[in-house]
Amino acid sequence: MNFPDIHPLYTAAGFAVGLLVGLTGVGGGSLMTPVLVLLFGVHPATAVGTDLLYASITKTGGTFVHGFNRTVDWSVTGRLAMGSVPATAIALLALSFFSPASTSSPVITTVLGVALILTAISLLFRKQVLALAATRLEELAPRRVFILTIATGAVLGVLVTISSVGAGALGITALIFLYPKLPTARIVGSDIAHAVPLTLIAGCGHWIMGSVDWTLLVSLVIGSLPGIVLGSIVSSRIPDRVLRPILAATLIVAGSKLAL
Repeated sequence: MNFPDIHPLYTAAGFAVGLLVGLTGVGGGSLMTPVLVLLFGVHPATAVGTDLLYASITKTGGTFVHGFNRTVDWSVTGRLAMGSVPATAIALLALSFFSPASTSSPVITTVLGVALILTAISLLFRKQVLALAATRLEELAPRRVFILTIATGAVLGVLVTISSVGAGALGITALIFLYPKLPTARIVGSDIAHAVPLTLIAGCGHWIMGSVDWTLLVSLVIGSLPGIVLGSIVSSRIPDRVLRPILAATLIVAGSKLAL
């Protein structure tokens, strides 16, 4: 494999999305895939496959940071993986039967659009979800939490494999419901750690199916790494109440265009 050329526009897109991820903590798959599809005309299957490996690289760095800060609950991460890893394998097998572009494109764009809209809703109502979880789900039986966490991982595995969306905002929202007493930092860290094997396995599956563009991937990562660093530095200076509605509105518009 020849070393891929760097495309400045892709690098700029990677920087912009990385900046938003650093600012808000979510939005990697939710923003990158629709940007590639809607702005650059990348085939949906290629956009999803490339974005999955892109996410695995960036979230590996995030996992190291959260692991160092001890903000990863590895038991929660393991439960999610128990559901997501086999579900991802099954979803990849299903996608392999729809490899022709004319068949896979409508399926992926529709699922992606719906996932974006659900992600936007979870962002807009994050505080309400947290309050509901704190008041109504404190007495959930441990065994039931265990089973529901595995089921959540399975749902995320299918959704992320098909659309590359859901591991961030949707995963965190589900964990808030299931673990209302767990500190937010540990919920975020556990979700990021779980996203690494999930996106890596799903991305490798897309690679085997030929839906990864390496030139695109390298260009995105070169832009995203400094973008994430800058966004993380600036995030403390911009109110969360300003950022989340902007991100949610962007996702709703993109999701509507893809789903319809």
